[in-house]
Amino acid sequence: MKRILAVISTCTLLLCLCACGTQAALPTRTGFAMDTVVSITVYDNGTADAQAALDAGFAEIARLEALLSATVESSDISRINRAEGQTVNVAPETAEVLLLALQYAALSDGALDVTIRPVSALWDFSAGIVPDTTALAAAVQTVDYRHLTVDGVSVTLSEGAVDLGGIAKGYIGDRVAQVLRQHGVEAALIDLGGNIVTVGDKNGKPFQIGIKDPQKTDELCAAVQGDNCAVVTSGIYERGFDKDGVRYHHILDPKTGMPVQNTLASVTVLCKTSADADALSTACFVLGEEKGRILIDKLDGVEALWVRRDGTIAASDGLTYTVL
Repeated sequence: MKRILAVISTCTLLLCLCACGTQAALPTRTGFAMDTVVSITVYDNGTADAQAALDAGFAEIARLEALLSATVESSDISRINRAEGQTVNVAPETAEVLLLALQYAALSDGALDVTIRPVSALWDFSAGIVPDTTALAAAVQTVDYRHLTVDGVSVTLSEGAVDLGGIAKGYIGDRVAQVLRQHGVEAALIDLGGNIVTVGDKNGKPFQIGIKDPQKTDELCAAVQGDNCAVVTSGIYERGFDKDGVRYHHILDPKTGMPVQNTLASVTVLCKTSADADALSTACFVLGEEKGRILIDKLDGVEALWVRRDGTIAASDGLTYTVL
């Protein structure tokens, strides 16, 4: 596996790729889903029906969002959250995501906990208001991944509510890559709001991609390359607000209900599957650099890059990168 990859915004990525030559415009589609901008670009040079593949890819995004979103009333997740402890039968895909989330919850000692919905629902980062401390403390008491059990496609949540924000986009990225391959696509780049999956390579060469500078998000802090990989970055710049000198961002500590305050500005995780990278980037940010590195070092085929709030960068032993 080529183990060097990271995240850049779609617009900057396309500028970088187009600057490399005068090739004709690539089949690309951009839309809005999962509360973010998503895009798919095909690099097959006419060897596949790119438009049909793009149609299928975006249809898969819509289908899975309808199952996995906590804000879609008819979704599997919403039905679980309304069930008041009763068992709910769900789609196989929903059960698969929940099982993976439980595995990473146990592996990270609860740093990734998808039962965080009672807490996350209290935060409105666009409004720039810190939730009431009493309400937040009460919500934290309901957060515990052990309240959730999955048996086949039967799901029971004894208390609280589920929010798959820390893993759903990653899972959907993997499924979109699978759909593209089923349509004959051998090379593509999928960007689900910073969750990136590469299918194949770019005209026989690794994709050249940059990592955002968390302090200056219109600039890059590092450059990497890779193919047939998935990468996810979790950072303080993605959604949040500043108040009284404190950065309140969307990566919440399940134990306190507050945005994680540590030395990190972002964590990028690279591995074969986007769902794994998504779960691990969140978990490693919550854990902090030292404990996150211990977790990454235990896992085969997984690499990570930490950007600290002071601008310095550290990486796991198997990751190579260039500082810009």
